[in-house]
Amino acid sequence: MSVDIYKFDESILGVSSPDPLRFAFAKKQSAHAGGSSIPVDPSKKLEIFDELMLSEGKKQDKRCLYIHIPFCRVRCTFCNFFQNAASRKLVDEYFDALMVELKQKAKTSWAQSGLFHAVYIGGGTPTDLSPLQVELLGKAIRQYFPLANDVEMTLEGRINRFGDEMFDRSLEGGFNRFSFGIQSFNTQVRRSAKRLDDREVVLERISSLSRTEQAPIVLDLLYGLPHQSMEVFQQDLEDYMSTGAHGIDLYQLIVSGNAPMLNLVEKGKIPPPANTPDKASMYLAGVEFMAKHKVKQLSVNHWTRDNRERSIYNSLAKTYAEVLPIGCGAGGNIGGHGVMQHRTLDSYMESIKQGQLPIAMMTKQSSLEPIFSSLKAGFDSGVVRRSTLPSFMGQDTFDYLKPLFSHWEKNGLVDLSEDYLSLTIAGSFWAVSLAQSVIQVLNTEYQTLHPAPTASGLGAHPHASLKHA
Repeated sequence: MSVDIYKFDESILGVSSPDPLRFAFAKKQSAHAGGSSIPVDPSKKLEIFDELMLSEGKKQDKRCLYIHIPFCRVRCTFCNFFQNAASRKLVDEYFDALMVELKQKAKTSWAQSGLFHAVYIGGGTPTDLSPLQVELLGKAIRQYFPLANDVEMTLEGRINRFGDEMFDRSLEGGFNRFSFGIQSFNTQVRRSAKRLDDREVVLERISSLSRTEQAPIVLDLLYGLPHQSMEVFQQDLEDYMSTGAHGIDLYQLIVSGNAPMLNLVEKGKIPPPANTPDKASMYLAGVEFMAKHKVKQLSVNHWTRDNRERSIYNSLAKTYAEVLPIGCGAGGNIGGHGVMQHRTLDSYMESIKQGQLPIAMMTKQSSLEPIFSSLKAGFDSGVVRRSTLPSFMGQDTFDYLKPLFSHWEKNGLVDLSEDYLSLTIAGSFWAVSLAQSVIQVLNTEYQTLHPAPTASGLGAHPHASLKHA
């Protein structure tokens, strides 16, 4: 038995086009593919979380730790996740509360029962912490949590004010990977997006950090920003190579919600961002540039030229790895449940003050989540493997989906063999759309036989930052 694809429309199947890279789908809807979940009764959320933390979980499962720092000194125009303007007093008070939560969760049976393979400090702007606070945070993580010998500990931040003291204390704290949201090197593009430093300053600082060879330096570049022509984007790629940075992510700009950019465009203060076909052209340029310079591709949007850059957190968080969230606005998943912590600083601080867990909501993940996670990981890596897919309602998932895979092969998005689905460059550009389509197909087929109330939500990547758009 296999899926009947003809019950689905173009939003799932895509369209046949001589140019699938630019026109296979109307547009990319979100930064990450999500699953489905059922809301947990709010009155039961703390009880359920306590039960999960008292259990030892599955020792064989990979684990990650995500810590959120919800402050920024400046709101970027493309950001829909701005939470709090940074001030020294607020940051200091938050850090004290964060350390209380960190120690509290580290003591649980669940946290002590298995190794953590990746730690990610995200935001917001984690480097709005003081250098001493970053060092103390890193040392606390290493002291209180059982970490794998080769654990990847990433500190995310911005180059502005990232001085030698911050770098040295971060290393002293045990951080061994640094991720900077450069977005673009071009000064005009950066100014338009409310980035703080000019091109020359960014180039010099990234180059200086890379030359130390103390840890992988990884950059995020967006494509499709206002003022970012193809020529500008090509120069961004050249600038990346010139810095000696060890890894790079190329992310498509997706602007939604109340991001300031939308209002600025409407008022005519900045040009509109690139449309989807133009962004597809930029992606192709990026892929070809990396291939020309023999930069190793780790996923559909991540490349490395240093074997130390492994991108473990980004990879694991797209699989069925469990992610323990800590901090205001952090999200994760444990024991088949999605967890989202309070997003407002006042609610978070009050919970910590009262000795309560700062959990805003929980969901029960779909029983299909292991399949969804395997599919998301496969599409992100560029290859879906039959051997990694759990069965779907007693059937081989790969075989069940073959009619859909064959349809996409005809549309130029994938190459299909007996046991593997490999994305073409066009398919890589549309990887999130393809993953979301497969998930929606399986959800629809399952719900036909097992109707139940569902709610999309915490099935997506727990790292909420738009840096992954």
